[in-house]
Amino acid sequence: MLEVENIDAAYGSLQVLWDVSLRISEGEMVSVIGSNGAGKTTLLRTIGGLLYPKKGRIRFFNNDITTSKPSVRAAYGIAHVMEGRRLFPQLTVEENLKMGAYLSEAWKKRHETIETVFALFPRLKERRKQLAGTLSGGEQQMLAIGRALMMRPKLLLLDEPSLGIAPKLALTIFDTIKKINDIEKTAILLVEQNVYLSLQLTQRAYVIENGRIVLEGMSEKLLEKPEVKKSYLGK
Repeated sequence: MLEVENIDAAYGSLQVLWDVSLRISEGEMVSVIGSNGAGKTTLLRTIGGLLYPKKGRIRFFNNDITTSKPSVRAAYGIAHVMEGRRLFPQLTVEENLKMGAYLSEAWKKRHETIETVFALFPRLKERRKQLAGTLSGGEQQMLAIGRALMMRPKLLLLDEPSLGIAPKLALTIFDTIKKINDIEKTAILLVEQNVYLSLQLTQRAYVIENGRIVLEGMSEKLLEKPEVKKSYLGK
């Protein structure tokens, strides 16, 4: 489904990614782990179209999207939940969700999709008329994910979904992410600070260090690797 082939990415003269490759199949859940500043967010931004690679290629269902605008990638089925949530604070929960259904096909099915989102996140249904800016951090994260689901994406890019959220609520969000993958069959590329949870949740994973992929494999196997235990699990 998604093929990232040997990309370099930079902010001006500051190069962040070197020769990065990864792949995701339909319905698969994959994580990217690494320390702060390793290039994880830059990788998601490059896949989502907020940053164009200096070299390499990105394909989605055999369509070359390397230089496509974010709106084109969204139309193909890529939704990006960025770090920091980026909601419309003066709009209600329901209005924020409808903003996610801006593509014509998604808009036609917005009523059906919003009920799916409410089933996944019952707390959002309870607060559907509440202003987004008055929600807790965890509730705002639920809303950010729900808004992305309103696009009916084939691939969901999640950047640090547990950042700044109480641990108990973070676990609820992770359970829902798993349901999105299991029930909705949405492929997920997850960047998450909690490496242990991330590897438990996903089927495969990539380890990125200093902008380069240094390890990849089944998540359960990476959990047992001494270098992963030492660098990311404190063991």
